[in-house]
Amino acid sequence: MSHRNARLTVFGRRLLVERVLSGRPVAHVAAEMGISRVTAHKWMRRWRAEGEAGLHDRSSRPRTTPHRTPADIEAKVCGLRQSRKLGPARIGPILGLPASTVHRILTRHRLHRLSWTDRPTGTVIRRYERQRPGELIHVDVKKLGRIPNGGGHKALGRQAGRATRSQMGFDYVHSAVNDHSRLAYSEIHPDERVATCAGFLTRAAAFFRSRGITRIERVLTDNAWAYRKGLACRAALAELGAAGKLTRPYRPQTNGKVERFNRTLLDEWAYLRPYTTNDERTAALSDFLHTYNHHRCHTALGGQPPVSRVNNTASQYT
Repeated sequence: MSHRNARLTVFGRRLLVERVLSGRPVAHVAAEMGISRVTAHKWMRRWRAEGEAGLHDRSSRPRTTPHRTPADIEAKVCGLRQSRKLGPARIGPILGLPASTVHRILTRHRLHRLSWTDRPTGTVIRRYERQRPGELIHVDVKKLGRIPNGGGHKALGRQAGRATRSQMGFDYVHSAVNDHSRLAYSEIHPDERVATCAGFLTRAAAFFRSRGITRIERVLTDNAWAYRKGLACRAALAELGAAGKLTRPYRPQTNGKVERFNRTLLDEWAYLRPYTTNDERTAALSDFLHTYNHHRCHTALGGQPPVSRVNNTASQYT
């Protein structure tokens, strides 16, 4: 890459070639452009050998690295990292390597952060983020036990709460998260039947549309029967002009953005404090969603809340 004070950019190199091809001496053109004759001849030589491609910057990476750690040693470093979750300071003495070398090896293989690996297997998790708002929406349902009047076990204690919560049933929190911006929408329903899921999809799309995401291209869900076989859900997707996608069985990482939202939902809303009634917890959901979308910073968004990301990018794709 050219530095900010470079005499020649790609445009300048083209200009050099054009002036020399017009019949002028290379030395005269070099003097006019403030570069040496050696540099001018170098770019002319590259242009004659490679054409237009020769005028672009080449990688500064060396063709060979004689002192690079052997591949079998790198494999042992990666194996210890994935099987025992050891850091550079502990892997180094085992293999007789400096900790700095181990760290470079782990960085080269994208193993230097444990959060980037699947903890049980040590497999590197391939993370992704769609480029456009509305390109992909993650949808999932979280099942929560209803709270009896007077509070459940979090308010009364485990033993006292066990008797009061019997036969209370469950709330089903349906959530949709925009892949690009993390903008989220949730509703609480008494079930996860086909008609309920289809209606939720329609209302979620209306919510995203009101925030400037006018087109939804794909909707990613797990393999729940309502989304896999439900005709009403298929009709709702067809009405939105969106394709329905399913995750691989037993692979929640694929739908990871809404799975991470569910964890935030539990920590910052459902289990934030002891609620005395189920209606009290239900009423608190709207405040949580407003805080999540408008005020809560996200490290994946550079410290911005989801609405800021939507406002910065949605207008480019409407």
